[in-house]
Amino acid sequence: MHANHSQSPPVLILVSLEPDALCACRILTALFRRDYIPHKIQPVSGYSDLAIAGEQLVQPMKLQLGGTGGVVVCLGVGGMVDVSTVLGLDNVEDGEDPSGGVQVWLIDARRPWNLGNVFAGRPEDALQSLDANPRSKVPDVIDGRIQSTYKPGRGGIIVYDDGDIDEEMATERDAFLALIRMPELEDDGEDVDDSDGASEAAQSTDRLGRSKKRKSWSDREDDEDEDEENRRPRQRRRSNSSDFDRSSLNRISGHQRRDSHSSSGSPQPSHSPRSSPSPSAQPASPHKLRRRLLRLRRKHQAVLHKYYALGSTYSEPISSLLYSLAEDLGREDNNLLWQAIVGVSSLELYGRSMTGVGISTSLDAGGSAGWGGQRGERIRQVLRDEVRRLNPPDSKDVNGERTRGETYGVIPCHGLSPTDNSIQLSPEPRFLLIRHWSLYESMLHSPYLAARLHIWSDVGRKRLHKLLAKMGVSLSQCKQSYTHMDMELKRGLRQSLLKYAPMYGLDGLVPPPASAGRGKEGWGFVRSWGWKACLSAIDVGVIVGAILEVGKSGVQTDPTGKPYDRHDPKREIVDEDGKLENQAWVERFWEAYDALGDIEALKAALPTALHLHRAILRTGTSLIEKRQIRHLKAFRMAIVKEGPDVQLFTHPAALTKLALWVGEAIAEQEKDQRGKIGKGGKGLPLVLAGLNEKRGVYVIVGTGGGGGTIDVRAREKRRQRAEEKAKRKEERRIERDRKREERWERANSADGEDEGESEEEDEDESGDDSDDDLLNEKRHGKNRFGNAFQEVVDEINARVRIDSFEHCVVEVKKEDLSGFLESLSMKSCVG
Repeated sequence: MHANHSQSPPVLILVSLEPDALCACRILTALFRRDYIPHKIQPVSGYSDLAIAGEQLVQPMKLQLGGTGGVVVCLGVGGMVDVSTVLGLDNVEDGEDPSGGVQVWLIDARRPWNLGNVFAGRPEDALQSLDANPRSKVPDVIDGRIQSTYKPGRGGIIVYDDGDIDEEMATERDAFLALIRMPELEDDGEDVDDSDGASEAAQSTDRLGRSKKRKSWSDREDDEDEDEENRRPRQRRRSNSSDFDRSSLNRISGHQRRDSHSSSGSPQPSHSPRSSPSPSAQPASPHKLRRRLLRLRRKHQAVLHKYYALGSTYSEPISSLLYSLAEDLGREDNNLLWQAIVGVSSLELYGRSMTGVGISTSLDAGGSAGWGGQRGERIRQVLRDEVRRLNPPDSKDVNGERTRGETYGVIPCHGLSPTDNSIQLSPEPRFLLIRHWSLYESMLHSPYLAARLHIWSDVGRKRLHKLLAKMGVSLSQCKQSYTHMDMELKRGLRQSLLKYAPMYGLDGLVPPPASAGRGKEGWGFVRSWGWKACLSAIDVGVIVGAILEVGKSGVQTDPTGKPYDRHDPKREIVDEDGKLENQAWVERFWEAYDALGDIEALKAALPTALHLHRAILRTGTSLIEKRQIRHLKAFRMAIVKEGPDVQLFTHPAALTKLALWVGEAIAEQEKDQRGKIGKGGKGLPLVLAGLNEKRGVYVIVGTGGGGGTIDVRAREKRRQRAEEKAKRKEERRIERDRKREERWERANSADGEDEGESEEEDEDESGDDSDDDLLNEKRHGKNRFGNAFQEVVDEINARVRIDSFEHCVVEVKKEDLSGFLESLSMKSCVG
């Protein structure tokens, strides 16, 4: 961005409608304002909105259409699809630069990456790889990675890497680049001594490797044409996938390959196993070369198929990535730090973890320590260190009030002075909006407590009352506003919870006492706005989420502006394609964006948040008490189609919160009855459908079952073992190359070559088999509903719309719901 100035065309920022992306957007725009870089924010609700933004805002920037080029930043948008296709940067005449001078930055936490975004290179790089003397110019992009010689401004796709690409995707990178470099070759399915599984993987790679951009109802007839679009791209360092001929992405899926086309433009290593034989060698026949290429291509296709079939996951929050960028630039301050904290804290509210959207397995540390396992805790620990660095002890706190509060474990409810805007660490219990509710209501509506105490039943409510009685808190005290409770009760609350909560299986309810070994692990974050308000990061995430999902008013209206009456016999289906609904969601984005910078707006939206979570408790309780949760072969299923709150759950994010509440409650119930989580520890996933009667559709969300938590430390040990194995494999490959060169020099016979080739391939395959355990570890417990939904769409003639950036969300016409769920029940929904 250093080349941009006040006269440059505005930087276009495309933002998804979620708290993490919204916080990242505020951090980025703050950095732009400090450097006087003009910018424009464009919220997008889904893939259809993204395509419209590409047509109306991105394509006019292209040099071929009279634009001046420019920069587009995608926040939480497009990481899993072919961005250049969706934005329309791939439709150009031969010989022209597809990007048109438009440079697209992808910053997304969703995984898997679309590999075309990550590793596909620019046309000039490909031409350089074909040059007679490719080393005459040092490449600035090698295998998709930007080098120190790289100069911006030439357009293309750049992925902001959080480290996962370098550390975990070497196998996928090698397979992707090998497919790109292969010549065009038709695969008619002939037998080349490959296993049936490899052939099936090669044939299905096309389906899993392309984007099948979210469909509207009218697009169902055009499915075959849309198959040319890649399914999901992934985060990448520097990839001009728009510069890259889109047929190269189809190559990933088993389509045509272009000769010697490398994403980095770097030449193939001279030690490649397929390097040309010496002039004295006897050349293999075309038939043998073709079989050899087919065998190798199917092998690489199987690698990509496995990668895309793993399921959807989440990596580091983009708000923390952008705060790290601000820190590197020396621009960090309390405001940017708070945005990063809110963004990171919001992930737990939506169940976004390293195993996809599902129940987060809580750590013993309690507090907000449930997201991301050890990796998530490391991110939060870095934020705690930043809080201490940017918020030193206040000289105005002469009485040591804050120190005493931390000692007693009292959560702060007000600032130290009218001008106190500091951020503090606080031992936050897993209660909901406790500063703005009574202690009783806060505990009652806590998803953590509700699941473990079975709060939906009378027995569960009695257990809650017994817990309060053991703590010495009367019902009259706990039902008044928390801020007005007796101070002695508040001071002793944390110690009482630490003493009595484990008796009810609530070990993670509050963070443990600070110690030299663990520090303040599990402690949350609180910010004061003078004497106006004091909110925790979770509180802000809950409020901002409620604004995005419900709006400030919380009243559902039809397009005429009148309240929608679902019992009106004259009601008609409106907004069938969802355009009006998407527009309403975009308007809520601006309300939430302003609220993040205005404490009065946040306070005004508190009733909306309380209303939404009351509805979640009512609806979840009703589903369980009325036994409306059915058990199918692959998952549990429930349908929300009646009741006073049905319209609240037409938004996918609100429905996801309800699904997580219900899923966690059922998982704990199953654990109490059986002593373990079902389905081999992965947990049985949950499919929840909410009726949107105005549009005549069901919104469906699929969540994981609560198992499959990733142990980062164990994964690091596995990675080290894999590196050692790869090193040994490389040594064997070099030895095989040396022996093959000797055979070529002797030029014994073509049969000898074939034997050597068979020996090489057998060894390679054995090396691949040795990685199966690592693959199973990667796949364990991940959310595969996005893959399963796409498989169902391919098999049945249901009217389905897949438009959400969250691939575990889908819309199905009312009349097609039963057939869709029946077909879905036969799929694997959790890895």
